[in-house]
Amino acid sequence: MRSFFYAIVIGLVGAALLHIVIILSLPSFTGRDAYTRVQAFDEPNRFFPLANGGQTLLPINDDPAMLTAVCAFSVENGPVRLFAEGDVPFWSLAVYDSASNEVFSMNDRTSVGGALDTLVATPVQLIAIRKAVPQELEQSILVEMRGEEGYAVLRTFVPSRSRQEEAAAFLAGASCEPFTADR
Repeated sequence: MRSFFYAIVIGLVGAALLHIVIILSLPSFTGRDAYTRVQAFDEPNRFFPLANGGQTLLPINDDPAMLTAVCAFSVENGPVRLFAEGDVPFWSLAVYDSASNEVFSMNDRTSVGGALDTLVATPVQLIAIRKAVPQELEQSILVEMRGEEGYAVLRTFVPSRSRQEEAAAFLAGASCEPFTADR
């Protein structure tokens, strides 16, 4: 009788775990995951501003004090450099792989001099770069990405309407471009 009870408990725990796995994996099977929606913008290697509130392709924070932009990229043919600078009170960056797993995140408080200057590359590409770091990357933060495709989410804080234009200009001036060393 005791072994029957253990079999029932193990079966129930196994069924619960299976249901959790299925529910968590559904977005990758439906084509409605964040990476697929970011790719729908049809412009890789460019930050695309998202509107606050209303219907958008991505679920974003409806906080009117935050402006958000996304950029889909591929490091298959070389690293991608994420760069932005401007006079905003706060910004944050998150880099995700194609499975929407966060690979890296930072904000203006953890950056060099308050500017966004990050290079995303595969491990092999980073080894080559570290052997001879180009001058323009001396202050850059190097980010290793195991996969070849991903996306970046850049957010900035807008404390008042008078700072709205600066924040929008910060996102509009942000770049997400393939990196080629100027040698």
